[in-house]
This record gives sequence, C-alpha cells and structure tokens, in this order.
Amino acid sequence: MSKTSIARLAGIALVPFLAFGGTAALASPGHDETPNIGQTGDISHVDRVIQVDMGEMYFTPDAYEFERGETVRFELVNSGRVVHEFAIGTDEMHDAHLQEMRTMMQNGMMTVRELRHDRMEEAGMMHVDANSRLLEPGETSEIVWTFSGDQDELIIACNVPGHRQAGMEASAVIGEDHAS
Repeated sequence: MSKTSIARLAGIALVPFLAFGGTAALASPGHDETPNIGQTGDISHVDRVIQVDMGEMYFTPDAYEFERGETVRFELVNSGRVVHEFAIGTDEMHDAHLQEMRTMMQNGMMTVRELRHDRMEEAGMMHVDANSRLLEPGETSEIVWTFSGDQDELIIACNVPGHRQAGMEASAVIGEDHAS
C-alpha cells in the first residue's frame, strides 16, 4: 500500500470524530461526554475584545480571566514565522487534538509554514473547529466565544506538534457570573 493510500485511510478514519462539530472534535477519547467549555458567541453581543499576538512559542497575553457567560471576541494575529493555532479547551481536549495535528502534519496536510487546504479537504480534516483557528504566518482571524461552560479553568494552546510542549499555552480562569 502506498504512502498516499495510507494517508487517505488515516484521514477517512478520523472523519467520524470531526463530524460531531467544534468541541466534540477535540473531546478526549474514551469519554462519554464532551467537556462543556462554552460555545460560539453572538457577534452582536460581544462584551470585550482581546487582541492576541501568536508568535514563536508564545501568546500575548498569556493569561486570561473571564466571567461566566461573558462573550469575548479574540482578534488573532500570527506574527510568527511558522503555522500557529489558538485553541480553547481542557488539557484532555488538547492532548486528543495534538494527535489529530500530528496526523495532519505527517500526511502533508500542513507543513511548518503552510496549510494545505486541498489536502485537508481530500482527507476530510478541514480544521474548522468553533473553538480554534489555525493560521499561517502573517494571517489574521477571530473567534467569538461565550464562556458559558461548567469549567472553572481552561487552557488556550497551540497544538501544532511541539509548540505547546515548548510553552505555547495560556491559562484562562472563569470566575463569577457575568452581569447581563
């Protein structure tokens, strides 16, 4: 069997996991329930805007505090020289997602500096999670997120292989209920 066939089979095997949507795609394997980390926010009801710089193995800012129910628009800029990801989740979600990112890299769907969307599409691994963005150097994007889940602490991490391990993560603490 050729490497191309193996790559396609690996991608096809992951399609059912990605079909469950944003946060479910990052869920820890073997668990019956996906952690409730919040949801996509309503752009017309943003409480706060945070500009995030993603550089070589860092996020600025690198620590966050949110109120439960607060809706935040993250304006993301990859100022680095390599592909970076901004992903909101639990430790277990990031560990599971790292495996998907390794598969994407090993199968040529992305390189250190480039996202190959055509190859992602062929394999059914488009990386369209509501709680994350994967950006090439110089790209910008945004996430609007409502921190309405039952988690008191979350991690914002880059799951490109080796990046989180090199320190590219930020803490997120969710406190008291947001005053409407």
